[in-house]
Amino acid sequence: MPISLAARAAVHLAYDPGISPKGGGLPGLSVLKNVVNSINLFGIVAVVGALAVSLSVWAWGHHSGGHQAEANGKKGAVVAAGAALGLGAANGIVAFFSALGSQVH
Repeated sequence: MPISLAARAAVHLAYDPGISPKGGGLPGLSVLKNVVNSINLFGIVAVVGALAVSLSVWAWGHHSGGHQAEANGKKGAVVAAGAALGLGAANGIVAFFSALGSQVH
């Protein structure tokens, strides 16, 4: 009896290719890690500058009666805080979802 198309598709989808992350497989991995760490540090330093500017604009807008500047300063401060959260948590977020993805069978 021939196998139906749906059964063949199920067998194809159930195939485990046996791929998993492995350190040391390619040359230059340590250099790539250093580059990514440096980019992350650069981003955090830029966020500190953006937060300082946003807080200054917020204070200037508040004390000068510039409601638009005050609102933009608040918005910038919230965006900078979110960016700092994302940059600081990037490694943990990727590790969490990688571990979660490895549990899918």
